[in-house]
Amino acid sequence: MGGLTNTARYWTAVGCSLLALPLLWGCITTAGHSGDQSTPRTFVYQCSDDYTFVTRIRDDHAWLFLPGQTVKLPQVPSGSGTKYSDGTISFLSKGDEALLETTRTTHRNCVNNRSLAIWEHAKLNGVDFRGVGNEPGWYLEIRNGESIQFVTNYGDDRYLFDNPKLRSDPTTRETVYRAVSPGHRLEVLLKGETCQDSMADESYETRVRVDLDGRVYQGCGKALH
Repeated sequence: MGGLTNTARYWTAVGCSLLALPLLWGCITTAGHSGDQSTPRTFVYQCSDDYTFVTRIRDDHAWLFLPGQTVKLPQVPSGSGTKYSDGTISFLSKGDEALLETTRTTHRNCVNNRSLAIWEHAKLNGVDFRGVGNEPGWYLEIRNGESIQFVTNYGDDRYLFDNPKLRSDPTTRETVYRAVSPGHRLEVLLKGETCQDSMADESYETRVRVDLDGRVYQGCGKALH
């Protein structure tokens, strides 16, 4: 994150240890495009024994982010579902359901949490901060030093801004991004205070205000890295 001030690094690091929170205006089967195997798909599986792990599937491999370790498993023949194994760890996937076997134990009845998977997918795609809001449904993804993507009207309208300018004020606990693209102006205000999403009954670490061409959107968000 070259070029950022220490304050900016602080605000983009707030809350990075927490798991992602729900996206309110819709769910998808996986975080990614299920029809294209070259596009990564992300899952957050929660098993019946309270074991949780993240899976990233692309082409013929599955990356498993397990507590304390990360493994890459090749796809192997299977009579049921899609199986990935390195001979020590085996992962059997049937869409939103999965089975994980290690040398120590077997984790059964693992079900993908679609809401968590959306946020984990963004994190693995290199997004540093993500915000969401409602009426209309929108989300914001910031890649520090690179770009800001703002998607609104429940996914129908998308705006990409490169090289946003950043200003942070430690006294007010605020970070402001400004960016322009042909025909559009964007200002994003991140304020370090608890933000309650009443529709989802969830709390976030950061309040988000987006001004796109004079129209203001209010929401909440959190740092992913």
